[in-house]
Amino acid sequence: MFGFGKKKTLIEDARIFAATDGQLHPLADVADPVFATGMMGDGYAIEPTDVKQVVAPVYAKVTVVQGHAIGMERADGLQFLVHVGIDTVNLNGAPFKATVAVGDIVEPGDTLVEVDWAAIDASGLAKTVMVLMPNEQKLGAHVAIDTKPRTVTVGDELGSAQR
Repeated sequence: MFGFGKKKTLIEDARIFAATDGQLHPLADVADPVFATGMMGDGYAIEPTDVKQVVAPVYAKVTVVQGHAIGMERADGLQFLVHVGIDTVNLNGAPFKATVAVGDIVEPGDTLVEVDWAAIDASGLAKTVMVLMPNEQKLGAHVAIDTKPRTVTVGDELGSAQR
């Protein structure tokens, strides 16, 4: 009746959406050179507001769950990595509560992880949420994301990536 327990199927959709509410900016502005130089792939970054959830930016199957990082793969094989914070791996998962598991099918807007931003602030680490496509060059994907700095909210369409 309410869709609880309804199994989702992976659909093909090239659109990419905002993974959280906040201030959007290009990866080149991120304070970590690994992300800023594109070594982890193309994508975007958001300085989040106090909203506690980070959500799926695409239709995909969850492939990795590590609290601060959620890996996904679309139906076309394009991989996405949602990385919460910079150097937050050093927090040993404390500020993160994953709400998905490997094998889950997610849709844009589905919660991936709940975050205790105050704990990240207290650690002195950056809260930047990054959405990256680590295999986009290998697959020859054409990525078109508008990363013009602005305020975004979950559900805002930011662009697309096509193989």
